[in-house]
Amino acid sequence: MAFALTACGRFTVMPPPGGEPVVLKPAELATTWTDADGGTLTLKQDGTFTADKVCVAVGWYDGLTWSGTGTWKQGSNKKQSFVGVSFDADHSFDAYHPEKVERRPEPYAALRQGKALKLWVPIGDPDNDYPHCILTSPAS
Repeated sequence: MAFALTACGRFTVMPPPGGEPVVLKPAELATTWTDADGGTLTLKQDGTFTADKVCVAVGWYDGLTWSGTGTWKQGSNKKQSFVGVSFDADHSFDAYHPEKVERRPEPYAALRQGKALKLWVPIGDPDNDYPHCILTSPAS
């Protein structure tokens, strides 16, 4: 019985961070977004970006930070904007996993919490309580 109750907890996914889904205009997205560790993602009006040690989500790996340049695109449904980035160069995970991986991490989703704007993506294994990758805009 105890095993069954413990196993049930492993099928939950960490909820999204606080905030409501929001559709943002390209001009609202074109700014420098900062993560909790000081990493930055600067989205430019011309559809390019620069990243400096910004948190990204790639598959089941957690705690990844990437730097580089590339292009970004906005997508949205009726309730929420999404930002996809594509780096100009492939990245490796770390010294222990030197194999190169695709240039496109998972897309970020937009949230508004009060006046604060956020871009976020879940990272790591959803059965573990890894913190989300959350970027905030300077107006936040």
